Amino acid sequence: MGGRGTRLGQLTDHTPKPLLPVGGVPFLEHLITNLARHGFRRIVLLAGYLADQMQGLIDKAPILGVEITCVIEPEPAGTGGALTYARSLLDPRFLLLNGDSLLDVNYLSLRADADWREGDMGRVALRAVADGSRYGTVEHAEGRITRFAEKSGEPGPAVINGGIYWLDRNILDMIGTLPCSLEQDILPVLARSGRLGGELCEGYFIDIGVPVDFQRAQTEIPAWWHRPAVFLDRDGVLNVDIGYAHRPDQIEWLPGVREAVRYLNEQGYFVFVVTNQAGVARGFYDEAAVHTLHAWMQGELARAGAHIDDWRYCPYHPDGSIELYRQAHDWRKPAPGMILDLLEAWPVVREGSFLIGDRDGDVQAAAAAGIPGYIIEPNNVLNQVRDLVAKHEPKSEMTL
Repeated sequence: MGGRGTRLGQLTDHTPKPLLPVGGVPFLEHLITNLARHGFRRIVLLAGYLADQMQGLIDKAPILGVEITCVIEPEPAGTGGALTYARSLLDPRFLLLNGDSLLDVNYLSLRADADWREGDMGRVALRAVADGSRYGTVEHAEGRITRFAEKSGEPGPAVINGGIYWLDRNILDMIGTLPCSLEQDILPVLARSGRLGGELCEGYFIDIGVPVDFQRAQTEIPAWWHRPAVFLDRDGVLNVDIGYAHRPDQIEWLPGVREAVRYLNEQGYFVFVVTNQAGVARGFYDEAAVHTLHAWMQGELARAGAHIDDWRYCPYHPDGSIELYRQAHDWRKPAPGMILDLLEAWPVVREGSFLIGDRDGDVQAAAAAGIPGYIIEPNNVLNQVRDLVAKHEPKSEMTL
């Protein structure tokens, strides 16, 4: 959701603010791509002004790896009222984003950290800014939001609403007469009654609602996307290597590995998996089983507040029993094909990127791709990952 965008003048005369081009693509596409890499697959757009223009983004959904549904207000209903039209599409606990701002936060960690107390209805990402004069401000203590204040117009540092919310669907029962503003009519009531959590986030933030920041976004957001990556082998790094694991009941996570993935997410890395899956070539399971298992693993990671940005696997082996897969292939480690493909597909900064494996072939593949590779022991994974991050001290355009 995003406002009419009157402060942007003629820019929004014929284009909804969230669809204004930033770095050559609609701003909203940046938000959806970021959601997709966190593992979100079902997106609901709440639209009003010039809503028919959302169709172009909906048509692009398969390329973005998501399913998009657009719910159009029959008449302006406010940021809270718009949710009532989407009620049947909302999960019991759902993520809501403003469509005109970007805050770099681990969406899954924000939910996992919630410690929702009995009666809680939501959790909000907060951001400290150097000048809060154009925003309403937020008072918080011990993980709870205590008060929202109207914008004062006075320059100076402040804590503001970052425009990211995990909400209980029952919040819709608080919405009465329309139009209804989530920020003015609902959240302050929850704060006063002690039913609203808040987490102060330090990630990159930009709101494109005024011309100077819209222009700033043209260079900053494309730069924000460029970041180092950590490439992870699967069996022996994420889970105990039992040989040809292909079902969820065969997966035993290594101690601390889910926390390690979450740590990498929160340090700003892309996190990729590159795994040889010769079991496909040998006829032990098919490619569909690989996809199903990876989807299950992504769900398990999400429950721990972590995610994998993208997965690559190699089903080929020169000694395979299935003719289709019986070949030497440049994706099979120690060849670097999977790593190179990810480097091509994502805006990875090579400096500061590295691979973590459990065999010499993993390290050899990393070297062939031009990045360092390391073998870790199957214990204290989180501590080893922290040491590797400290060793590389990644610096990229994302830290703006």
